[in-house]
Amino acid sequence: MSTSDLAWFKSSYSGSQGDDCVEVATGTRAVHVRDSKDQRSPELTLSPTAWHDFVTHTAQD
Repeated sequence: MSTSDLAWFKSSYSGSQGDDCVEVATGTRAVHVRDSKDQRSPELTLSPTAWHDFVTHTAQD
């Protein structure tokens, strides 16, 4: 499956223009992250465990 076939989401906190954030899509075996301003830029692909650890850590800060 291509990442262009995934449903991408961004935070409701991304601002009134909605373009100052990252977008996230979950696949069957990975979580994909990209820049909302340049959707053709390279994507970061993480395992679900790594994504969980990242979100947990950043939520504590």
